[in-house]
Amino acid sequence: MVDIPWLGSSAGEATTEATGRTHDDAVVVCEFHDGTLAVYEDRVVIDRSSRSQFADKTIPVEDITGVDYAKGITIGYLQIEQVGVEPDTGGWLSDPVNENTLHFGRRSRECAREAQDEILARATG
Repeated sequence: MVDIPWLGSSAGEATTEATGRTHDDAVVVCEFHDGTLAVYEDRVVIDRSSRSQFADKTIPVEDITGVDYAKGITIGYLQIEQVGVEPDTGGWLSDPVNENTLHFGRRSRECAREAQDEILARATG
């Protein structure tokens, strides 16, 4: 089987390009344009690509208050709403950009939706 990172993946199958880290115990793993999102039972991990302006990040599920998902016409986004982090709203013609936002193409919509559902199922915020 050929692994094509820009198509996205799920259920712990991805190895993060930037760090080489695997997410074998993750419930869902999605490869997005600006990083990898791994959802675990107790945390969400964002491994950023080398071209990202943001650093890798781990968010405990108890700090998550919601997830903003937009499938977009060509590019969608998933923004994790976290206690102490101001959500970005973007603009009329732009998507939000902050340390908790990841962007994805049409082929990763299903993984992004699955990640949103799994994050919300675990969040207590």
